[in-house]
This record gives sequence, C-alpha cells and structure tokens, in this order.
Amino acid sequence: MTAETADTTEPADGAGGPDGPAERRREQRGWYFYDFACSVYSTSVITVFLGPYLTSVAKAAADPDGFVHPLGIPVRAGSLFAYSVSASLVLAIVLMPVVGAAADRTGRKKPLLAAAAYTGAAATTAMFFLDGQRYLLGAFLLIVANAATAVAMMLYNAYLPQIAEPDERDDVSSRGWAFGYTSGALVLVLNLILYSGHDSFGLSESQAVRICLASAGLWWGVFTVIPLLRLRDRAVAKGGGPAGAPGRGAVGSGWRQLRATLADMRRHPLTLSFLLAYLVYNDGVQTVISQASVYGSEELGLGQSTLITAVLLVQVLAVAGALAMGRMARVYGAKHTILGSLAVWTLILLAGYFLPAGSPVSFYVLAAAIGLVLGGSQALSRSLFSHLVPRGKEAEYFSAYEMSDRGLSWLGPLVFGLAYQLTGSYRDAIISLVVFFVVGSVLLARVPVRQAVAAAGNPVPERI
Repeated sequence: MTAETADTTEPADGAGGPDGPAERRREQRGWYFYDFACSVYSTSVITVFLGPYLTSVAKAAADPDGFVHPLGIPVRAGSLFAYSVSASLVLAIVLMPVVGAAADRTGRKKPLLAAAAYTGAAATTAMFFLDGQRYLLGAFLLIVANAATAVAMMLYNAYLPQIAEPDERDDVSSRGWAFGYTSGALVLVLNLILYSGHDSFGLSESQAVRICLASAGLWWGVFTVIPLLRLRDRAVAKGGGPAGAPGRGAVGSGWRQLRATLADMRRHPLTLSFLLAYLVYNDGVQTVISQASVYGSEELGLGQSTLITAVLLVQVLAVAGALAMGRMARVYGAKHTILGSLAVWTLILLAGYFLPAGSPVSFYVLAAAIGLVLGGSQALSRSLFSHLVPRGKEAEYFSAYEMSDRGLSWLGPLVFGLAYQLTGSYRDAIISLVVFFVVGSVLLARVPVRQAVAAAGNPVPERI
C-alpha cells in the first residue's frame, strides 16, 4: 500500500497516465468493494439486530419504572437506541470537517479511510461482548461505530470524482450501491441461518445475535483490504488547500474548511437549497431504516427471524427499485421521480401507524414498499446533486453532501426517541417522522433544478 500511495503525483482529473481508463477501471472495482465491506454494518447491525438487542439489554438494566440512568440522566430504556444513534451523528458532525480538512490538505485520503473503517469495524466486532446489562457498553460501541461509518463514507464518496469521468459517475455510483445491497443480502442470509438454527448450533439466542453483530465487523474489516490496495491518493498542489495554513490545529482548520465550503455554496444558492431539502427528507429515510426493527419487535411483537427476512426482502427489492426509478427518471426527470418516492415514503409511515400487531404478512408488504423506493431515492438524490456541483469542486461539495447524508441525520432519531419518551408509544414515534418527508418534499419542489444546473456552470440534461 505504501508503494501505491507514493505514486500520487498526477492530478486528480483522470487526464491519462496513471489516471487513464484502465487504471480508473481498476480503482473503480476496488472502490465498489468498500460498499461491499461496510454495507453489512448498516444492514445487519443498525437495521436488524442492534436496535432490538440493545433495547432488551437496557430493559434488563432498567428500574421498575422502565428507565436507565446513564450519567445520572433518566432515559426510558426503549429510547436508548434512538438517542445513541442521534449522539453518534452529532459526533460525526464534529469529526467530518476535521478529517475532511486533513484529507484535502495532505491529499492522503486512504490512510484516513483505513483509520475510520477499522475503528468502526473494531467497535462492531467488540459488540460480541454486549451481554447481560451492559447497555452503556452497547451505547458506547454504537456511537463509535456509527460515527466512524459516517467519516469513512465521506472519504469514500470523495474518491468518486477522482476515479470516474463525469459521464461515468452515474454508472459507477449505481454499481457501488449494487455491491452494497448484494453483500447486505448475502450476510443477512447467513445471519438468518445462524439465528433461526441457533439451538442446533448449540447457541443461545443472545449468543447468536452477538455473533451476527461481531461477524459484521469482521466482514467490514476483511473486505476493506481490497479498496485500500486498489485506491490511490493524489498529490495536492503546493501552497495548501482550503483548510488554511498547517500548524493552526486540526479542529480549527476543519471548521475553517466547512465555513469556506458553505461560503462558496452561498454563491450557488440553488445548490444549497437542494442540499437543505435533501438534509430534511434523508433524515426521515435514515431514521425509518434505523428504527424499523425496533418498531417491528417492540410495537408489533414480531420475532427476529421475521425482521431478518423483511430486511432481506428490502435488500433484494432495493436493487430492482433503483433500476426501475432510474428508468422513470429518464422519462419524468430525477426531481419528479424523487418527489414521487417521497409521497410513497409518507404513505408507508401512515400505513405503518395502522399496521396490526403480530402480522408478519403486513410487515412484509410494508418492507417491500420500502425496498422499492429506498435504493432509487438514494441513488437519484446523489445523481441529481452531482449535476449541481460546480466543476473543480466535486470533492469539497461531496463532503458537504455526506454531512447531510449521515452527519446531520441526528434530528430524526431524536424526534423518534422523544416521541416515545413522552408518549410511551412507538406508533406515535413512527408517525412523527411524516413531517420530514412533507417538509422535504415542499423544499425540493421549490428548487428549479434546470436553473440550478445552469447556475453551477454545468450542461443541462434533457431530463432532470
């Protein structure tokens, strides 16, 4: 890896030499494998196992009124997971501009990607030790792993403008999503076999869950080796970058870079308007994904095998949904297709509120609907944003996009946790998320995307 890292004197514009077509394809194949590596964390850990399991651990440690007391603060046991997710994303907000500044200043994204990925993988693997009443350990590991995921994905996305020409990026980005969904589905099948047959393997239910959690961390760590071998760092121009002069402190330079990026975005208010809309509706999407298993287990009384099968259904249909919505975007434009998906998300939450308890079939129908809009709404949002980025500022703007994608998605889990804290009802908590899709839709509808593309200095596609 050292030798590859040293070969970084070419510009990051794909202009021949080490950045020629053959080398770009080699790097692209390596890039796909980071999604293959880390997606099992989002699928197996966040979406399926950790929410219900950490909630059960917290309930085992709760007082007679159902509260635990981390740092002396009374927290309803059922809200601990949502609060921990929210706290992890606040931590990510602090870390991402710092790490982004270091990456832009030095041009060495790969060592930072390795550090973030292996921090997250190690924390996830350590979840094997989450048993008994160790809810504080579980909350701590979740916060570390989730923040590390956000930082690593920021660095991962920042490679896209370097390894793909503008006309390649939609395909390259979509293949990355496909690799991630494929690994998520594959590991979920293995999880389902282990969990469903834990007795025949001589394991308790708790041991099976903890092995599934730890295996996601091991998978993440093993397959991260491939992108680290394939991706190359590029040298930065002498005289520094947007982060300012060296020696003024990583935290200070990080926030200076963030302020500089936002200041530049103010010169492109329509791009900033789209990013605001995306921030709001994506907060709702991420919260539904992270809290669905808790809702299914705690409110609907569904077993873990049902939840695993439902998420597996989501993974499979997300690929088909992404392809179908991509074709719809060619006819109706990305903006209108995304707006349609947000309307479906709203209907999903309304249906979820009225979903009868103890009905796996109804839950599967809802999971199928989520799968059909999940992949498409995410893929088209990233594709649409790529048209709104001024040329030459791809990495900088995609760092801000990742802040919106993960680092600022803390409000939804907080609203969900507070709604349950105040009402004791997960149905009230799930319906509270409708506001994110309604407000996000209104904000997106107000963005004149053709004008925004032209204002960013990019050619306006026939359909957008």
